[in-house]
Amino acid sequence: MPIDFTLTMEQKRLQADARAFARDVLTKVGPATRGLPTSLARFAATRPFYEQAVAAGFLRRLIPAHLGGEGTGGLDMAVLAEELYAVDANVSLTLLGTMLGLFPVLLAGSPEQQARFAASFVTGRGAPLASFCFSEPGGSANFAAPLPAEGVRTVARRANGDDASDWIITGAKKWASSATGWDGRGADLMTVVCRTDPNAPPERAISVIAVTGPAPGVMLERAIDSIGHRAHLLPEFRLNGVRTSADNVIGSVGGGKGLVEACSTGTAPIVGMFAVGLMRAAFDAALTFARTERRGGAVPIIEYQAVGYALADAKTAIEAVRTLSWRAAHAVDAHTPGALELALHAKVFGSETAVRIITDLMRVVGVDSYDHDMPLGGLLVDALVLPLFDGGNMGVRRRQLHDLMRAPAYDPLAAAG
Repeated sequence: MPIDFTLTMEQKRLQADARAFARDVLTKVGPATRGLPTSLARFAATRPFYEQAVAAGFLRRLIPAHLGGEGTGGLDMAVLAEELYAVDANVSLTLLGTMLGLFPVLLAGSPEQQARFAASFVTGRGAPLASFCFSEPGGSANFAAPLPAEGVRTVARRANGDDASDWIITGAKKWASSATGWDGRGADLMTVVCRTDPNAPPERAISVIAVTGPAPGVMLERAIDSIGHRAHLLPEFRLNGVRTSADNVIGSVGGGKGLVEACSTGTAPIVGMFAVGLMRAAFDAALTFARTERRGGAVPIIEYQAVGYALADAKTAIEAVRTLSWRAAHAVDAHTPGALELALHAKVFGSETAVRIITDLMRVVGVDSYDHDMPLGGLLVDALVLPLFDGGNMGVRRRQLHDLMRAPAYDPLAAAG
């Protein structure tokens, strides 16, 4: 079978629908949120736009068909991520962060759990939120470090000390997209990474437990005033004795380490597509500028070789990251032997390339790119987080690549297919 990166007809329709939605709806997010004074006010102002994304079927389009959705895999998510992120990163991250919150259920939930927890996300109504509650104050790069390291500090214990009783979760989380929901009392679904056995090794100590919101004991301490993604909710919050059902453990008790790693593999190519969307928007802005601005000269600046070469290099990078991320998403869907390595390369290379390319495109425009009336500065600060979140490139992703390459069985050609 020949190598083919052509989208299916369904994926092309998804691409066209998402592009039209972004143009008609998401272009209004910035004007509606930019002047608001707080993170919470800006996030609240995005709700009507998020509701429109849900009503348009984009959330349902990412959930598998057997659960009432229309999704066929990570490549669909990659296509959608580029189109939405190229116009607005805030609502896009709320939507795709909700999918991350559902990932543990989709990957390891029982059929009953999948049906129960996915139900409110496939109706096409309202503004349902899910959140993967992983990161903690003080950092979580070493979440699975063995004793005496702290690792995961959030703790879940049985209410009555027996295996049939509810779980009581106590701890603190940070940076979990939309985790405290629209009202500060918890997203519709929170998949919480916590320690269920303080004395066991990491492979048996950590679990992922579902909590449905609003939940008593979820306490929003602050909405982080982030540098970029200004209208997306990134909370710091506490779980003060949050009670959840005994049957809400996703996968097995103590099996959370592997589940966290599996979720992070699935999301890595999507971060690569976030990078593509932001670079694409920056390229469009710089190309338009170069075609129309003379900067006091006789011809538009695109006629100058230095400008043309910078634009050419940027377009090369966009195409390279898109192709790598598509291939990684397909490999993850197909469970090919090199899927993890490809996913990690898509995340690391894509995220760091976006920061470099957007900076280079700002140089094409010059000092006017430093003006808020130009989009490039905002795109840059949105891109700055890509190497830092979803497993930071230094603390997590390069370590994962290093671990792969240290293994005696590592095959450098596995990722080549």
